[in-house]
Amino acid sequence: MPLAQTRVVVLAGGVGGSKFTLGVRAALRKVGAPEATVVVNTGDDLWLAGVRLQPDVDSITYALAGVNDTVRGWGRAGDTERVNEELQAWGGGWPWFTLGDLDLGTHLARTGWLRDGATPTQVLARMAERWPLGARLLPMTDSEVDTHVLLEDGGRLHFQEWWTRHRAALVPRAFENPGIAEAVPAPGVVDAIAGADVVLVAPSNPVVSIGPILGVRGIREALQRTEATVVGVSPIIGGRVVRGMADVCLTAIGVETSAAAVARHYGARSDGGILDAWLLAEEDADAAPEVTAAGIRAVVAPLWMTDVDASAAIAAAALRA
Repeated sequence: MPLAQTRVVVLAGGVGGSKFTLGVRAALRKVGAPEATVVVNTGDDLWLAGVRLQPDVDSITYALAGVNDTVRGWGRAGDTERVNEELQAWGGGWPWFTLGDLDLGTHLARTGWLRDGATPTQVLARMAERWPLGARLLPMTDSEVDTHVLLEDGGRLHFQEWWTRHRAALVPRAFENPGIAEAVPAPGVVDAIAGADVVLVAPSNPVVSIGPILGVRGIREALQRTEATVVGVSPIIGGRVVRGMADVCLTAIGVETSAAAVARHYGARSDGGILDAWLLAEEDADAAPEVTAAGIRAVVAPLWMTDVDASAAIAAAALRA
């Protein structure tokens, strides 16, 4: 099928997902293809100071809108923190979790819509009306699903506390997603996967970004049934994570921090997994035979997302795969 007619679905979360989604949009626009549908992780959402936060949803929305803070990697560019300072003075929120004023505006609007009875899918559609995003965003589920980190010492923390406050320094032994057993895919998610020509798994954290998406009952099954080609992009380059704490998360679930190991973690569709093809970085080219042996077609390409053009080239390579 010509690329200009290709229907694309992306599974994404986090900063890696944001950068990759920008690349996918650029690659599709270059050939005049339809806008992609992006299924966004909502597994690290939380209630804080009475408002509902959706970190991955906001990161991808802000990135597509061109209003994200590219230096910090989260939040709005040029944001201020006056309301956060006042909130802290009242002892509200978390002193180590900064909420920008513009960001709080998003959270307040979202919370108000939710309180009025809107679903997260409907809320995200309203958010998308403000900016020309160039992609259709869907939450993985309309259910509330959090991510908890179970620590080696027996403690339990919300993922945001483990990552933002402790910078992943506390050793995890497992990750849990309360609420996910009852969750179902958000409206449109399964249909988008079924109707796609290509499904792209972004180079997001396999455990806490892509893992919760696949954990929603029905999404993994939809990926296994779809006639689309499912292509994953490695978040590991040269045996190391590019950003974040994916290595710590992978170790906790017994997966080596390597491109081939993550491919095996997702598994080949021919063997009950989700992948048909896997993009490896040039630095990991020698791991291609391991990926092939796992029943997954290995494709070697440059994977550093240094700017939008580089991300678009990666997306194009994934689409060609």
